[in-house]
Amino acid sequence: MTIRVSVVGAKGRMGATVVGAVQSAPDMELALALDAGDDLTQITPANTDVVVEFTVPAVSLSNVLTLVGQGVNVVVGTTGWTDEKLAQVGEALAAHPDNSVFIAPNFAISTVLAEHFAAQAARYFESVEIVEMHHPNKVDAPSGTAIHTAHVIAAARKEASMPPIPDNTQTDGGSRGQVVDGIHVHAVRLRGLNAHEEVLFGNAGEQLVLRADSFDRSSFMPGVLLAVRHAGENPGKVTVGLDAYLEL
Repeated sequence: MTIRVSVVGAKGRMGATVVGAVQSAPDMELALALDAGDDLTQITPANTDVVVEFTVPAVSLSNVLTLVGQGVNVVVGTTGWTDEKLAQVGEALAAHPDNSVFIAPNFAISTVLAEHFAAQAARYFESVEIVEMHHPNKVDAPSGTAIHTAHVIAAARKEASMPPIPDNTQTDGGSRGQVVDGIHVHAVRLRGLNAHEEVLFGNAGEQLVLRADSFDRSSFMPGVLLAVRHAGENPGKVTVGLDAYLEL
């Protein structure tokens, strides 16, 4: 069965790459390629099975709510999601229980695995910090991936009854990064980079560093296509994280 895929944000850097990936996939066909200013109500169950939404945080929620209202499954690669936004999507799905929304903080399988390993390591180390590094055209900081990683690590530490991370810094001045769930997260924006994340763990006399590097947008495409193929498996629900489909 061929999956009919529409792409919203098709003229963006990631969206254009998704269009190419869908056109190259043997089990998919490109239905519609829409961008800013286009009418999303063109997308209906009559022409689309799954929509891939890759835009910007300022418009993503509105796009997803519109697409849910159109009665189609949605795969979202835009970052910037909060609990409040996720709750709004959940409420919208209550009126469309046959459809689902999947949101990935990151589609790179290497990054998803690094996050999985970080959750396992978190309970064994006194200290942990996250450094995410991206190109200077990225609009959000810290990245949605880094924020999600921080939450995962914090949950693992809480489950293991770990104490707060030691930090005797007296004056911050902004140099200690954003604190996410008790984890310091640092953002670097540098020309020549694409998407990179390091999770640094420390104990007395030892260090563990987990690093995932995406050198090209093509690294995200296997994850995007995997999510498209699984779209609709959790009807009426919002699923967050590609790990849900990697059998970890």
